[in-house]
Amino acid sequence: MSEKPEGLNAQASESSAMFSDLDLSQSLYKPRLNMCFDYCLIGIYRRLVYYVCMTLLNSTPRRGRPPKTAAQNRDIRAELIRSGLAHLTEIGFTASGLDQILKKVGVPKGSFYFYFPSKEAFGHAVLSSYANYFAHKLDSHLLDSSFTPMQRIRNFVEDAKQGIARHQFKRGCLVGNLGQEVDLLPESFRPVLIATFQSWQQRVAICLREAQLAEELAVNADCDALAEFFWIGWEGAISRARLEQSTRPLDKYVELFTQCLAG
Repeated sequence: MSEKPEGLNAQASESSAMFSDLDLSQSLYKPRLNMCFDYCLIGIYRRLVYYVCMTLLNSTPRRGRPPKTAAQNRDIRAELIRSGLAHLTEIGFTASGLDQILKKVGVPKGSFYFYFPSKEAFGHAVLSSYANYFAHKLDSHLLDSSFTPMQRIRNFVEDAKQGIARHQFKRGCLVGNLGQEVDLLPESFRPVLIATFQSWQQRVAICLREAQLAEELAVNADCDALAEFFWIGWEGAISRARLEQSTRPLDKYVELFTQCLAG
C-alpha cells in the first residue's frame, strides 16, 4: 500500500486531536448541563410557590373562628342581627356588650368576627334590618287604599301601640334610641339615622297629600313640614310611653296631631 502524503497525515492528526478535545469537553460539561436543568426545575418550583403565596396573601379571609358546625341550616348572621335588634331596642348601642347577644344565639365570642368585622359594622347591620322592617310596616298601613289616608295613619299608631305593649314597654324605636346617643356613637351612624327619618317622613308626607286629595286636609297644608313634625313628636311620645309604661302618651299625641290637621 502506498503511504499517505505527509499533508494528509498532518490534517488527520489535527482532526483526531480536535475530536479528542470535543469528547473531553462533553465529558466536562455534562455535569454542568445537569446542574442547569436542576436550576430550571428549582426556578419553576420557586415561581409556583410564589404564585400560591401571593394568592393566599391577596385573599382576605374573615377574622374569627368559623362555627364548629357550619352547616346546620342555620343563618347565624341573621340570628345575631335579630338578637342584636331585641337587645339594642331595649338597652341601646353604647351600653350593650356582645356577650348577651352571642349567648342568646349560642355563638362563641371568637366566632362573632367571622360574621361581622367590628361592633360598628354589626350595629349598622342591625340598624339596616330595623329600618327595612319599619319601612315595610309603614307601607303596609299608609299604602292601604281600603282606608282613608288619615285612617291609615291611625291604623299605624294602633299597630305601634300593640307592639310596644306586647314587649312590656321595654322596647322603643331603635332609630330614636340611637339618635339620643348619637354623640357616643361612631360618626358613621349620624347620616344613616338622618336618612332613615327622612325616608319615614316622605312616606307620611305622601299619605298626607292623598289626604288633601280626599279633602281630609287643607290644600294649602305643608305636607313635608307636617310629616317632619309627626316624627319629631312621635319619638317623644314613644319615650314617654316607655317611661309611664302606658300607651296614653301615644293616644294623646295622635289625637292632638289629627286635631291640628282638622283645624
